[in-house]
Amino acid sequence: MTTPPLLVAQRLHLRHPQAERDAVRDVSLAVHAGEIVALVGPNGSGKSTLLAGLARELAPRSGRLWFAGAPADTIPRRRFARRVARLPQEPAAPEGMTVEALVANGRHPHVGPLAPLSPADRAAIRAALQALDLVDLRARKVETLSGGERRRAWLAMVLAQEPELLLLDEPTAALDLRHQWEVLEILARLNRERGLTLVVSLHDLGQAAGLAHRLAILHRGRLYAAGPPERCLSEETLRDVFAVDARVVKEDGAVTVRVRGPADPVRSL
Repeated sequence: MTTPPLLVAQRLHLRHPQAERDAVRDVSLAVHAGEIVALVGPNGSGKSTLLAGLARELAPRSGRLWFAGAPADTIPRRRFARRVARLPQEPAAPEGMTVEALVANGRHPHVGPLAPLSPADRAAIRAALQALDLVDLRARKVETLSGGERRRAWLAMVLAQEPELLLLDEPTAALDLRHQWEVLEILARLNRERGLTLVVSLHDLGQAAGLAHRLAILHRGRLYAAGPPERCLSEETLRDVFAVDARVVKEDGAVTVRVRGPADPVRSL
């Protein structure tokens, strides 16, 4: 792409408080506006940590983060939060909170302390409820929703934030196949219709390949490879990174991964 990236991570090293070693090491990644990038890798590879770093929720031990051409740490937190939203894997809402109240939380970066919601805030909340097909559920308590409905409610909250960049940690986790498909369809539609830029960590390689324009494959805290799914996903990569023997089928622009079993330890050396 010829346009400057929206987000640039330069040689990030990230370490959790009280940890003895970096969870993310020397990772450089550029994300362009309107792009979907999927972070994939085994458990413990650094996907969630990297998302926290990109959201400025975890300060880098070294390296630099840039957003819209400016060093991210020079952008006031409130202004940054208006443009970048992150949804963790297992968010929690106070008991008794309604869907509409949850979605309204997405307006916090736009509303001053103790200030009432403006007409623009209320319009953003209505638009988010409509986009996620939650209008009829707006008065329901979050804890009474199904897993798929609850995930849609959280997505509506970050959508009401009206960010340019959305960082999602395992948005299909703990959902059945139908609801996984629904969430992925929603993300693809938001990207297609609104131009929303997405960085999404996903466990399922097939889902990642089907959703994303590019993959960023993490292995032991480092960036193993980045690029289009059809270029990044190979049988060698699956052996090296995921320790599985698999067949990668590339047909009509789609990539399918068929796992045969654990990789042969001798071949993996």
